[in-house]
Amino acid sequence: METKLTQLLNIKYPIIQAPMFLVSNVAMVTEGMKAGIAGCIPALNYRTLDQLRAAIIELKANKVEGGSFGFNLIVNKSNIKYKEQLRVLCEEGCDFIITSLGSPEETIKQAHKSGIKVFCDVTDLRFAKKVEQLGADAAIAVNNEAGGHRGNLTPQELTNQLSQALTIPVISAGGVGCKADIDKMISYGAEGVSVGSPFIASIEAGVTDEYKQACVDYGEKDIIMTERISGTPCTVINTPYVQKIGTKQTWIERVLNKNKKLKKWVKMIRFSIGMKATENAAKKATYKTVWVAGPSIEHTKAILPVKDIVAHLTV
Repeated sequence: METKLTQLLNIKYPIIQAPMFLVSNVAMVTEGMKAGIAGCIPALNYRTLDQLRAAIIELKANKVEGGSFGFNLIVNKSNIKYKEQLRVLCEEGCDFIITSLGSPEETIKQAHKSGIKVFCDVTDLRFAKKVEQLGADAAIAVNNEAGGHRGNLTPQELTNQLSQALTIPVISAGGVGCKADIDKMISYGAEGVSVGSPFIASIEAGVTDEYKQACVDYGEKDIIMTERISGTPCTVINTPYVQKIGTKQTWIERVLNKNKKLKKWVKMIRFSIGMKATENAAKKATYKTVWVAGPSIEHTKAILPVKDIVAHLTV
């Protein structure tokens, strides 16, 4: 299955195992590489720079022909570790970086000096054109079927718009749970796909068995939007706990968000609290469950090794 993405990353299949907060890890990406795809881990999954550096070194040692690995960077002010994380990635080296939530200009400049490709998350044509002008190697089109923080346009609308207007490859993110979905995204003009939620229910994923089993037990109809994690709408599984706490910001958060001077700080505090809640849900089996996932869990029928999930996506 050769596309511009397989050529860019020298991979067998045009699939990126999407970076997922606290889910993605070295074991998942290693098995993904062995199966012929690219894997990506959020840099924020590592509390220290030494841990990040160790992960890069291990992935370089594990790399095989037909596989590729990279890291995701949050490039706005909410990530106070951004510049140091970028420095470590450039020093140690990886195949690609995916940028999210901010301007990728500095990342593109520094990464390209180290021979690292940069793909940028985008949700509309305006921002996609900006990252192309800045020198991005590909645009990741985050559509309204993505898990976590998603876009507003359907896969077809967004992929069509971007593939017709850009000269760089477009990678569709969201709504892929089986091979037929990949074929559909390619028909819309995508050169590859970014797949996250199906890999949550992998044996190698670094989350609780309860989280993995929820991806098996729940389906597309059980995915809802909540503002309670980061202040920005995010897709989660509609568990009893989510139903109990509601999905809207509290009244005090709404009031504070209207204050221009306080808005930035409120967002940073809410982001921090939300990430901690997500961490607790991912690593602890409690009734206070906030499990991030997308509608593509509809196709998840069992907890499987990464290699079997890749086979389901490609055969």
